[in-house]
Amino acid sequence: MLQLQISTFKQGSYIVVEGKADSDRFYIIQKGMVQCFKSSGSGIQPFKLGPGDFVGVVPCMASHLQIETAVAQTDVQAIAVRKEQYPELIVNNTPVALKIIKTFAARMRQMNEMLTKATLNTVASDSADQILRVAQFYEKASRNNIAVYAYYQYLKTKPVGPAAEAAKQKFIALKARTRAPYFEPSKELSREYPQDTMIFSEAQSGSDMFIIQSGEVTISKVVDGNEVTLALLHKGDMFGEMALLENKPRSANAIAHSDCRLMVVNHENFNQMVTTQPQLISRLTTTLAERLWSMYRQLDNANLNDPFHKMIDMLSLQLEKQRINIDRLTTKAMQTEFTPKDIANMCGLPQEAQHKAIFDFSSSAHIKLVDNKIYIKDVPELVKQAAFYRKQSNEDK
Repeated sequence: MLQLQISTFKQGSYIVVEGKADSDRFYIIQKGMVQCFKSSGSGIQPFKLGPGDFVGVVPCMASHLQIETAVAQTDVQAIAVRKEQYPELIVNNTPVALKIIKTFAARMRQMNEMLTKATLNTVASDSADQILRVAQFYEKASRNNIAVYAYYQYLKTKPVGPAAEAAKQKFIALKARTRAPYFEPSKELSREYPQDTMIFSEAQSGSDMFIIQSGEVTISKVVDGNEVTLALLHKGDMFGEMALLENKPRSANAIAHSDCRLMVVNHENFNQMVTTQPQLISRLTTTLAERLWSMYRQLDNANLNDPFHKMIDMLSLQLEKQRINIDRLTTKAMQTEFTPKDIANMCGLPQEAQHKAIFDFSSSAHIKLVDNKIYIKDVPELVKQAAFYRKQSNEDK
């Protein structure tokens, strides 16, 4: 039988503290108000939480350090839920799990906007014109398998208009020599996408979520002629959940990074899974928490000014995502799967700035290149250096 602990916090006391490792549980507020905030320079404004809201749920479900500080603004009473209790909580109280998931989805959409603005100094719009800009960007980059899909989605959304005829001609010309497998949703619950084809475009309407059964998927955004990589997803990862949960346009592009096979989750089978497969909801919660934690951490990276510092910190972030415990490493060196170009794209560096940034990064004492993949000479030292750059940036703001 599930037994949950009741915790009380006096006014002014700390509930969780940013950067601390005490993330084995989260809290559901029953009574009182809580003030949450991040360190200066993050760009995230303080916010308040009340009865029914959750404190510390993202780092708890993602098994990472706390991402913000929460202080009891009044006397607070809360239910403490340990991570290992969460699956049983879902069985007994599915609405709580669904509320957490929908809270994550709403916050991820906000974080997407903040991250894009911080990285590229602007915000992309959820409009047909944005789909056209995506198509034009990838065509210019000679990634026609992606461009042809985006041109199709633009024409579907805006079949008439000043740019429609030109987009139609582009689509016809590209379609004959590309291999995009799906232009329209299908009833298939398993789909295969060749490498460098588009699964969906930002600003496109859609309601399917996907689970990667094999291969890798890149999640990215295109703004003002630049691309920023938000995530590289692997087997078992989920994506597209925000459109499924919020019924809003896609907030990012999903592109097959390698040949991949995906399981499709639509409204009908999702609702069935909620009631019959609580383990899926637990897994989805963990996936969203990990992605949201990563977005908070990537926002810290976006607020760094020096491109070299950004790239060192972004490489450190990739290690953090893998939960590499630097205190338990048997060897300090590590081979990664990333190229310097991958890291530069993850940082959202403009194309004109990438050549120098990649040169400086590749010349760093911390790394060397093996077949153009990054080999880290001293992982603890690189992580320590990245933390110093972040601390220095916060102190300068």
